[in-house]
Amino acid sequence: QVRLVESGGGLAQAGGSLKLSCVASGRTLSHYAMGWFRHAPGKERQLICAISRSGDRTYYRDFAKGRFTISRDNAKNTMYLQMNNLKPEDTAVYSCAAEPTPIDRMVVVPAANYDYWGQGTQVTVSS
Repeated sequence: QVRLVESGGGLAQAGGSLKLSCVASGRTLSHYAMGWFRHAPGKERQLICAISRSGDRTYYRDFAKGRFTISRDNAKNTMYLQMNNLKPEDTAVYSCAAEPTPIDRMVVVPAANYDYWGQGTQVTVSS
């Protein structure tokens, strides 16, 4: 079983940047496709982006394209989310998720398909 811990959240001004990290323990991260999700008050949890086991394939929701970048360093058992040009509507709890996949270039999109989740880190963007 893999354990995920996010960090890097906090308060940012509109137009600013934050970089989130998701550190895994318990299992080698290279066996897992991963994703970043966010959950704002009063809204449903939504996928931001996803990445394959080796990192050579990524998927972004439209709102994340051009502003957010997902990456991973399997040697460090860590996944990242670089967020630029932040907007107040980006305010949410950001969580990482992992799912073991048999195919290297597979990305996992539905939240229901992820078995492992971190606790989340709060991101607040002020206007």
